[in-house]
Amino acid sequence: MNTIKSILLSTTLVSAAMGLSAMPSGDIADYVYPANAVKSPTGMTYMADGKSYVALNDDNTRIIRYDIKTGKEIGTVLDVTKSRDYQLDKIGGFQFSPDESHILVYPEAEYIYRRSFKAEYYVYEVRHNVLKPLSFEFKKQQSPIWSPDGRMVAFVADNNIHIRKLDYNTEVAVTTDGEFNKVINGVPDWAYEEEFTTSCSMSWAPDNQTLCYLKYNESDVPLYSFSLYEGSCDPKKEYALYPGSYTYKYPVSGEANSIVTLHSYNVDNRSTKEISFKDHNIEYIPRIQYSSVPERLMVTTLNRAQNRIEIYAVNPKSTVSKSVYVDESADGWIDPSAWEMLKLYPDFFVVTSERSGYNHLYQYSYSGAMLKQLTSGDFDVTDYYGYDKTAGAHYYQSTSGALNRIIGKIDAKGRTVVLGENEGTSSASFSGDMAYYTLNYSNVTTPNVYTLCTSAGKSVRVLEDNAEYASRFSGLPEKEFFTMQSDGYTLNGSMLKPADFNPSRKYPVIMSQYSGPGSQEVLNRWKMDWDYYYVQKGYIVICVDGRGTGGRGSAFKHAVYRRLGHFETIDQVAAARHAGDLPYVDAGRIGIYGWSYGGYETLMAASAPSSPYKAAVAVAPVTSWRYYDSIYTERFMLTPRENEDGYEEGSPINFVDRMNTNLLIMHGTADDNVHLSNTMEYVSALQMSGRLCDMLLFPNMNHSIYGCNARALVYTKMLDFFDRNLK
Repeated sequence: MNTIKSILLSTTLVSAAMGLSAMPSGDIADYVYPANAVKSPTGMTYMADGKSYVALNDDNTRIIRYDIKTGKEIGTVLDVTKSRDYQLDKIGGFQFSPDESHILVYPEAEYIYRRSFKAEYYVYEVRHNVLKPLSFEFKKQQSPIWSPDGRMVAFVADNNIHIRKLDYNTEVAVTTDGEFNKVINGVPDWAYEEEFTTSCSMSWAPDNQTLCYLKYNESDVPLYSFSLYEGSCDPKKEYALYPGSYTYKYPVSGEANSIVTLHSYNVDNRSTKEISFKDHNIEYIPRIQYSSVPERLMVTTLNRAQNRIEIYAVNPKSTVSKSVYVDESADGWIDPSAWEMLKLYPDFFVVTSERSGYNHLYQYSYSGAMLKQLTSGDFDVTDYYGYDKTAGAHYYQSTSGALNRIIGKIDAKGRTVVLGENEGTSSASFSGDMAYYTLNYSNVTTPNVYTLCTSAGKSVRVLEDNAEYASRFSGLPEKEFFTMQSDGYTLNGSMLKPADFNPSRKYPVIMSQYSGPGSQEVLNRWKMDWDYYYVQKGYIVICVDGRGTGGRGSAFKHAVYRRLGHFETIDQVAAARHAGDLPYVDAGRIGIYGWSYGGYETLMAASAPSSPYKAAVAVAPVTSWRYYDSIYTERFMLTPRENEDGYEEGSPINFVDRMNTNLLIMHGTADDNVHLSNTMEYVSALQMSGRLCDMLLFPNMNHSIYGCNARALVYTKMLDFFDRNLK
């Protein structure tokens, strides 16, 4: 839950409760994105030789090869300003062919939604220094993928799949029925991209003879439109006098989804087959991926309720399918990690399941037999990095206590070893042969340190220590962790106090939260943001992860199933009351803030009976689950027909008559995720109940409200609002 890329910005302030107010000046921009971002190693791509990696140079014109151990430059792989046939001004991104003889490059991305984009792709032949367009028929392409032998590239243009055959310099149309807002081939629709975290729906067979793909028929999905304006940042002159609009297919909960079908294309005879399944309860196909043989395509399926996952081994040539894995949840949903972390190996596959009460790794044969449970215990596996067949070892990330993330290694004898620190937050990025990994470590006082390590956990060298970055924020207060009780549960919280904190004073408090299912805000990690600026202005900022959040097993997370907003609100109100009982907090000056799901929960908590908040700020909030997309909403709530009470009780628009808190809502008008209509309908309902609120709109901005200093303006306005209402 969280994007069209940010387009334009001008700001419109509608204040019903008071007149226009001047924005406070200051350097808040230094504390929010993008200025708050730590430095990271420039996109390292490990090479097949296991001895080198490549990365872009500083001006993005060259791909340079480096020695892994020393970091010394070996040579230039590609200089787009000196290539033959075609030259480019810069490289926006690149992708090597499997044999590393060719490189796909593009100069600039034109984003469609959060993950998807179109670009003018070029194919670079390394040996002869020749750069040519990927396609001479289509100016821009989407989601290109190499065939295993590196001799073909499949891509999508105008909703159809095409194959460029490099040997023959030809292009072949795989599909011809693609049509905007009707049929999409090879790439997902909006809902799939957003909620199943994918931007490509194609997979090549290991023998290069077959391309399998998903077709999305969204003809019956309702259309949604929002207005586009000229704006002041990257102005769209075509809308100077008359606003334009963007229209796309967006299935809200309970409405028709795209009909998704699986197909195989034979490269030699150019024939296409549809692969069907006998189970008519299949609603979604989040992933397709070939294993090591061309007769086995692994297809992950879900029912509409998303509480049953079934994985099939499909022979695309015969279209025969066999079920090899099934998992069901009796009182919740299947965690998305089941398909996001699924990895296939020649003799087995690894999948996650919460069947034990915690998310763990399981190893299965392709016949459907469980070979072993790889991890176990009272912790959640939060990422699976893969299997090193040489050493017989598996690598993963997991919780260590809810606040920490560690890197674990399971050796060939089944023993578990922690690589790196036991406290703080560690993540890793492995080379293809699993011989090296980049360790990313931070904690609440240490900005991210990136270290190149061997698979045994031995440090090779520090890639980036962010020492200069850390010096910029020296002298800031340290975030403190605490626990509290709510409704019989122990909740984790964090608190940030002013550097000159005086326990004899009474401080105003801002409660910050996200609260969405499976999310986690209270973590032992470095996270520089607006809150460090606010404490300099005299606030205490507190965050509490209530029921439904992640890192504490499935029972804690699934407590909110079918009742979104209910237990989260109980816990957030309890957290505010806990804060109000502290001797250095003024219980009459407590505010609450949240963005997206956090904005939703802000409205729920602020309209709770006897709300403890004097002020509330909701950014891009869902105001009724009937307005939000089907995949996300129904995962937790089922359909409105199946759970009418849950939808009624969990939608803040139904409780505007209880909203007696000073309220500010901010929203981007081009939010393709949480539509502006959520805010407009909520404000309309407020007005009908005789209540007022402040509202700040960001024209042509999407869900992220980013670009042209917009993010700083969000938090500048929020500070101004809290200053006027909490001080």
